[in-house]
Amino acid sequence: MMTDLTTLGIAAIRDGVRDGQFKAREVAEAFNAKVAGADALNAFLVKTPEHALAAADAADAARAAGETLKPLAGVPIGMKDLFATKGVATTAASKILEGFVPPYESTVSQNLWNAGAGMLGKLNLDQFAMGSSNETSAFGNVISPWRRPNDTAPLAPGGSSGGSSTAVSAGLAPGATGTDTGGSIRQPAAFTGISGIKPTYGRCSRWGTIAFASSLDQAGPMARDVRDCAIMLEAMAGFDAKDATSLKLDVPTWEAALSADLKGKRVGVPKEYRVDGMPAEIETLWQQGIDWLRDAGAEIVEVSLPHTKYALPAYYIIAPAEASSNLARYDGVRYGLRDLPEGAGLQDMYAATRAAGFGDEVKRRILIGTYVLSAGFYDAYYTQAQKVRTLIARDFERAFEQCDVLLTPTAPSAAFALGEKQADPLAMYLNDVFTVPASLAGLPAMSVPGGLDKDGLPLGLQIIGKPLDEQGVLNAGLAIEQRAGFTARPQAWW
Repeated sequence: MMTDLTTLGIAAIRDGVRDGQFKAREVAEAFNAKVAGADALNAFLVKTPEHALAAADAADAARAAGETLKPLAGVPIGMKDLFATKGVATTAASKILEGFVPPYESTVSQNLWNAGAGMLGKLNLDQFAMGSSNETSAFGNVISPWRRPNDTAPLAPGGSSGGSSTAVSAGLAPGATGTDTGGSIRQPAAFTGISGIKPTYGRCSRWGTIAFASSLDQAGPMARDVRDCAIMLEAMAGFDAKDATSLKLDVPTWEAALSADLKGKRVGVPKEYRVDGMPAEIETLWQQGIDWLRDAGAEIVEVSLPHTKYALPAYYIIAPAEASSNLARYDGVRYGLRDLPEGAGLQDMYAATRAAGFGDEVKRRILIGTYVLSAGFYDAYYTQAQKVRTLIARDFERAFEQCDVLLTPTAPSAAFALGEKQADPLAMYLNDVFTVPASLAGLPAMSVPGGLDKDGLPLGLQIIGKPLDEQGVLNAGLAIEQRAGFTARPQAWW
């Protein structure tokens, strides 16, 4: 009996297709079938089985012709519905873009297709990537494949890349794209027991990715393990002349340079990440992570990031400010929804369209952002937040004089039940307490699964690296992965 192909990760699929153990088409068909049978999770907004099959057939034809296969030949993936895909609906999970079909392809998705990957479909997310639980999508919540024992309460898959984390965790895709503005790759990866890396700001082009907060948004991969993330990131990254913030640097060979040997490396443990009311399980896991990295040869040093407590307030000023500016383009004039009441003028159309098209969380952030950018409050809020951001970046610079990478928890808790925090936006925002500082400083950061909590739910450990040192982050992640031996998978109930 052949292995169930949907249990394989990116590296195993790539190598298996290359070595002729199975055909790319068999892989695509297996994943297409699994996606088709998992509607209860609501991870996919659009399914594109024909795209996955076409890429698979191209890989099989290339192999039959004796050609060198592309890096991701035969690998089908999920695409977060924040990336514009030519000819395939792209909505950012918002009513305001319902029915929008881009006539162009985002750079990140094009890079992946150029590398031979195929698309299984477009993945659900928090509306315009705003949320920590995937409850703000206009097209329904994504449900985590994980459950607490003897409890059918649906759990949050994390956000905003909740469709991506659910798809990978449930085995609907071997890998998926995510975007991370304040933790939207790392926190959902932690909630669902998978790996995900946000690269240095500018590593991946933002062109053709629907904007939330332009100085923070960064694309990255979500996959079952560290190696798969490295493979996928190599395909996604690279300079793009169409994005002014794109870094003009060669893409390193991250996969080839992977090493779990941390001899001579120093790992910083920031004392400010020990927050009040942190569950004992998170504290225990963090200590376990420290022990694992020490076992891998690293020296552990305590460091201080004194402005950490201001990171969340600064983020929730800067990100909404940029969002209010970026989302001004959705006005009913050019594309997407247009709500034109009887006898309405232009202003009425704007108001009606935006009222009907945006969800509550998006409206909340637009209002906050518009307020902090307004004439009377710009200096009091936005300018101050930018100064705090500079101080946070400086904290990291100083810490990195004493260490190579930092180790912290990824999230302050395991996955919570859907609806549990919806009534209290501040409780929801606190989910990002450990992930936001690295975003404000534009640093590479990764979450890898470290263990399970008392209810059998995954907990993640976060590694933060120096600018452009994705390799150091991946290597520390690999060292944790090898020692954690995390093999837990959700039990299929869907």
